[in-house]
Amino acid sequence: MTSASSTSHDPAAAIVTGAGAGIGQAAARMLNARGHRVLAVDVSADALAWTADQGGIEAFTADVSSDDDNRAMVAAALERFGRLDVLVLNAGIARRTHWEADDAVEAYDRIMAVNARGVVLGIRHGAPAIAESGGGAIVVVGSTSGVRADPERFAYDASKAAAINTARAAALDWAVRGVRVNVMAPGPTMTAILQGGRVTPEHLDELTRNIPLQRMGTPEEQAEAICFLASPAASFITGAVLMCDGGVTAQAGIFPPPRSG
Repeated sequence: MTSASSTSHDPAAAIVTGAGAGIGQAAARMLNARGHRVLAVDVSADALAWTADQGGIEAFTADVSSDDDNRAMVAAALERFGRLDVLVLNAGIARRTHWEADDAVEAYDRIMAVNARGVVLGIRHGAPAIAESGGGAIVVVGSTSGVRADPERFAYDASKAAAINTARAAALDWAVRGVRVNVMAPGPTMTAILQGGRVTPEHLDELTRNIPLQRMGTPEEQAEAICFLASPAASFITGAVLMCDGGVTAQAGIFPPPRSG
């Protein structure tokens, strides 16, 4: 899969933030496998060790809440690849926040800085580079929590709602320059934390109970949705929110979905 603006002599180039693990790592690998050179970005250099033996994937350490780091990230992609066609803004923080906790406001500020401000800065620096390269796509990784709230996660919920509407606004502003901006909103996904045994089988059963498809998603399934939105197959799609959640947001929540067996 290549960007509509690239040619066989000039391979497409992508940036993926939060690429150290999970959905971000799966998206970086998949974009690379489908013809993109990829700048894999994470706040932790150690988390990017997996890129060392990956042809066409290069590591870059950055904090997406930093304006300077976002500028440097885009500059690095242009220096190494000569262009930028796809920007996947996946980096995020997910944690519980309690209204009366001593650190509630500090936690809110940090989550908003990464999940919402990081999207603004990524688009601010990435969109002009994509436009200069002939157009392309930005995919913001949102969450079902951006359209429906979760208990004890008000900061995360607010940050993802902000990210979604920021993407919609950017889609309107950048369409005239050939930059599409969409959101892929994942639902419950089987991450390394869950696979590593830190969540009990009972908790996993609770997580899957209200998923109509009766299972968790995988990072690779979320990456497929990202790659679709980044590809020419989605060339007339901008300002959209693609729910990749097993049907979670299709239900009102009053009654549980039918279960097998």
